[in-house]
Amino acid sequence: MIDAVMTPNVAVFFDKPTNTFSYVVKDPSSSSCAIVDSVLDFDYPSGSTGYKGADEIVEYVLSHQLTVEWLIETHVHADHLSAAPYLQEKLGGKIGIGEQITIVQDTFSRVFNEGANFKHDGSQFDYLFHDGEHYKVGSMSCTAMHTPGHTPACFTHTLGDAVFVGDTLFMPDAGTARADFPGGDAGTLFDSIQKILALPEDYRIFMCHDYCPNGRELEYQTTVKAQREENIHVKKDISKSVFVDLRETRDKTLDMPRLILPSLQVNMRAGHMPEPEDNGLAYLKIPLNAFK
Repeated sequence: MIDAVMTPNVAVFFDKPTNTFSYVVKDPSSSSCAIVDSVLDFDYPSGSTGYKGADEIVEYVLSHQLTVEWLIETHVHADHLSAAPYLQEKLGGKIGIGEQITIVQDTFSRVFNEGANFKHDGSQFDYLFHDGEHYKVGSMSCTAMHTPGHTPACFTHTLGDAVFVGDTLFMPDAGTARADFPGGDAGTLFDSIQKILALPEDYRIFMCHDYCPNGRELEYQTTVKAQREENIHVKKDISKSVFVDLRETRDKTLDMPRLILPSLQVNMRAGHMPEPEDNGLAYLKIPLNAFK
């Protein structure tokens, strides 16, 4: 017997400095929930971290008497640091990411010269999702779908009728993610997006970012149908070859994200900081000319 598709309550939290949306997704039939793509406050010039944004999520979960089962990372983000370990300490839950995290760890452990002590097996996370895996949040059926292209480890998570795409898709008037990071590929991204667009047309799609093209108001939610019909990069009459040419041409004009170097070092560790050195301080590295 196939479970009826549930419509979870989705609470949205926005981090303005990184243009990132985080979500608390509640099973409609219980107090169970998942937190998707949380953000740690980080001031680059001073190297200081903070928890103002994460504490808003903590307050929401506690005030609604929710039970956190999952802390989901859709991918290794390059534009913000994850607050998952902090939220786990406060609220519980398992930190999960796609099993291809090992590819990302292998690539960037070399960029940052992490040495033999850094593990490339994803063991920094509590759980590694595999493509097509079904899991539960309370009694709500959920699915993890491997959608690489932006990065090798990108996953789209469908929780009931709510779809969390990470950076793979933006709002229809903004298009799609870049595909020029190490391990990214525009053709692979196109194929992944077709998997998302094959979902039922009324499923809700939630953004990880919105950059308000043409000065419109901030938006975080759309539908599969709207993406099929209106997405400026992948709507139904755009071929794969046209998309690849468009995506590769555009990617050549883009700057690296402002927080890419600290973000990758922290997020490939499941949000944990590097081990402190003998003076008690932890350090992040700035590799020179790594992304020419």
